[in-house]
Amino acid sequence: MSADTAACPVPVLVIHGGAGTLTRGAMSTEQEARYRAALRNILQAGQLQLAAGASAVDVVVEAVRQLEECELFNAGKGAVYTAAGTHELDACVMDGRGCRAGAVAGVSRTRNPILAARAVMQQSAHLLFVGAAADDWAARHGIEQVDRAWFGTPHRLEQLHRAQQLQAGVLRDHDGQELVHGLQSSQASGPIDEQTKFGTVGAVALDAEGHLAAATSTGGMTNKQVGRVGDTPLVGAGTYANDATVAVSCTGTGELFMRACAAHDVSALVAYAGLSLAEACERVVMQKLPPDAGGLIAVSARGEVCLLFNSEGMYRGYVRCGDVEPLVAVYRSE
Repeated sequence: MSADTAACPVPVLVIHGGAGTLTRGAMSTEQEARYRAALRNILQAGQLQLAAGASAVDVVVEAVRQLEECELFNAGKGAVYTAAGTHELDACVMDGRGCRAGAVAGVSRTRNPILAARAVMQQSAHLLFVGAAADDWAARHGIEQVDRAWFGTPHRLEQLHRAQQLQAGVLRDHDGQELVHGLQSSQASGPIDEQTKFGTVGAVALDAEGHLAAATSTGGMTNKQVGRVGDTPLVGAGTYANDATVAVSCTGTGELFMRACAAHDVSALVAYAGLSLAEACERVVMQKLPPDAGGLIAVSARGEVCLLFNSEGMYRGYVRCGDVEPLVAVYRSE
């Protein structure tokens, strides 16, 4: 999916809901439509915000908050379980104006981790809080707390039980179709198989004043070790925004994106090598990262948009102010 660059950048919102293995034949038409409708509705709400003059930060945070509230995706409600049967959620937001950022990792009581991340950015001298201390900090700053059971769903618990029964380790995008078949992929809950995908969600935006922002949130990996943290809350790995270059949100095998400093690398290639956004994303996703690592969404200071992945599919979409309808896609062929 591609987008033309306007001479004068028009406000734009781009979102993703995770990348992974396709199971087109395992889905009913109605269930696939739910995923597409969820993406479309969030994009339309963001389009209205941008048209009303909202800041890029407000728009990406609200888009991710809505994704956290939708149990179709693995962030917030519907988050996957750790090996201990618990939930650990991570989130990060970055404002391209001044490169301010805030993040939380391993939270288990904060209903919307992205709201906690924004509060850290706006109200703390620090950038990242972790674990119970992050929940406590969020609570003291008015961020809603919930019972730990609120995040879980029967479907996510079933995923954990099947993974542990098969001794499959963590379930990741690149675990392969043989694992999908072993987990009876006909029970998959989405057009991208929920058994073998990362459910990171994210948003990037360019607002009417030319400012960029990025936000990312995740429930992690099914059956992951307690305490493991991926790329999502790490500035420059899974999330990055700089008004001079780009805003980026990544999804995939977190360890690979951390080692590559993937989000910042896109910005660096634009700033130092003079590459276009498409060229920079191609260099990072298709050349630097190994196959099936995942993907990213990005928007440049000039209004260029890129949604690129090297796995088989990615929930994704974008909309500009003035567009009649958002563009939404799932499969590689779209």
